[in-house]
Amino acid sequence: MALAVAALAGCGAPPGLGEPTSVPTHTAAPTPSGPSTAPATPPTTPPATAPSLGTVTPTPDAGLVATACRNGPTGQRVLQLLRGRAGVLPANVRVQVRTGPLCAGDWQFTVLTVTGHEELQVITRGEPGSPVLVTAGTDVCTIEVRATSPAGIRALACDAGPANGPGA
Repeated sequence: MALAVAALAGCGAPPGLGEPTSVPTHTAAPTPSGPSTAPATPPTTPPATAPSLGTVTPTPDAGLVATACRNGPTGQRVLQLLRGRAGVLPANVRVQVRTGPLCAGDWQFTVLTVTGHEELQVITRGEPGSPVLVTAGTDVCTIEVRATSPAGIRALACDAGPANGPGA
C-alpha cells in the first residue's frame, strides 16, 4: 500500500485540474446517452368475457322516439275522448286520423284532419284503454309537454312546429 501511495504522490495533479477559481452554483443532471431504462408498460387487453363492440345491442329507451302504438290507444279511442267529456270536437264535424297515435313512454301523439278547419294535434297520456287528454290544438307545445313529456313526444309537438306534425 505504501508503494501505491508513493507512486501517486510523485505524479502531482494532472494538467488543468488545479484549484477552481469559482464555485459552481448548480449542478446539471447527467443526460442519458442510451435508450430509456424505464420499464415498458405492457399493452392492456380486455378480459376474455368482455363483448366486442360489434355484438353490443343497446336497449332503446321507449321515450326517445315516438313510434306507432302497439297496444293502443287507437285513433278511434282518441276521437271518442275528444268528442266525449273533453268537448273539443262537436259530434257533427267530420274528422279523420291522419297520423298516429304515436307512442313514447306512456304518452301519445295524434294528428287529425278536421273538415273545414286546420289540422288538430292531440297529445294524450296514460293507459291505452283510457288515455287522458293533455292538450289539443294547432300548437301543442305547452309548458307541460316541454317539461314532462318524453323526448319523442316533445320532438313531434315542439320541434316540428304548429300543425306540421309527421307527414305534413
